[in-house]
Amino acid sequence: MNDDVLEGKWKQIKGSVQEKWGELTNDDLDQIQGNRKQLVGKVQERYGKTREEAQKEVDNFLDNLGDTAF
Repeated sequence: MNDDVLEGKWKQIKGSVQEKWGELTNDDLDQIQGNRKQLVGKVQERYGKTREEAQKEVDNFLDNLGDTAF
């Protein structure tokens, strides 16, 4: 899923993101507003992952979500 689609469909995707990463708060998701880099940063921060681990996890999630949902 490219960044434009992510930002455009953020309100629809937020629920799936919160299911995947339950430690992200509603405030976190409101701040992210579909910004991939911010999502990676929050996943990294909340789950203690390296930047590379968080990036790979987010990319895989969004790619799979894009294939099935949109």
